[in-house]
Amino acid sequence: MTGAPHVPVLIDQVIDALSPTRGDVMVDATFGAGGYTRAILATGAEVIGLDRDPTVRPHAEAVANDFPGRFRLVETAFGDLDQAVDQPVDGAVFDVGVSSMQIDEAARGFSFLRDGPLDMRMSGEGPTAADLVNTWEHGPLAHILKQYGEERQSGRVATAILRRRAERPFARTLDLAEVVEKALGGRRGAPIHPATRTFQALRIAVNDELGELERGLVAAEAALKPGGRLAVVTFHSLEDRIVKTFLAERSGNAPGGSRHLPQAMAAHAPSFTLLFKGAREGTEAEIVANPRARSAKLRAAVRTDAPAWGAAA
Repeated sequence: MTGAPHVPVLIDQVIDALSPTRGDVMVDATFGAGGYTRAILATGAEVIGLDRDPTVRPHAEAVANDFPGRFRLVETAFGDLDQAVDQPVDGAVFDVGVSSMQIDEAARGFSFLRDGPLDMRMSGEGPTAADLVNTWEHGPLAHILKQYGEERQSGRVATAILRRRAERPFARTLDLAEVVEKALGGRRGAPIHPATRTFQALRIAVNDELGELERGLVAAEAALKPGGRLAVVTFHSLEDRIVKTFLAERSGNAPGGSRHLPQAMAAHAPSFTLLFKGAREGTEAEIVANPRARSAKLRAAVRTDAPAWGAAA
């Protein structure tokens, strides 16, 4: 039913950072197919899995059967991590962004290479990507393409989308991908598909991924016990910047430049210490075996006994 066990990226580095032991309670904040969860359970620890995607249920049932009494799934967004657990936890891991199994399923509408409904919702609730491209005005649409997709020609793409939707609304992924490709002048040997940034931007907007990440980090800070470990795997610069900034601030290592930050740091003792400097990346062998590891970055920290800074900070 669930096929071969899913092996997530940077699995060895993540387990090393979390250092789970028998009796620990860990949170896999992005359960997915259960790859991190299985590796953590194999050490004798317990796992609370979180995921807002209802399609992960078969994977969760398989894990629960293989590790009876040591795993449970909470169907919620990881931004509510602190509400989903009823006790301080020893560790939490985030694998941020869309999963390969979501991309591979054409019906989910995440991929510009597979024809499917223009959906992109991880939870199956709320507005779809089609709703965005068919109703948003030029300004807001161009803004998210530039901010979330880092699309340098966001205005041109937004103009092409509005012009085409005046003839008929968008409903399918390949339809949108074709319009974006034409707007940007085709591939012409481009290393990535011209629609890559547009699809990334729409996915992030539909699922509020960056806001969810910010909320999830604050929730993890509240849920981790002193000595608890946080490990976060990101796949693009927008996510990594949020994690890097959060951990730098909370560990007292943030650079100057903001007139607000020194006040916040003076008012709060560090709630984390960095487990290692900078970010760890995939090995050459792992990148060859799993190309998705090429863009993956791991950052990790240990919770101190200082009070959580909270969202206000």
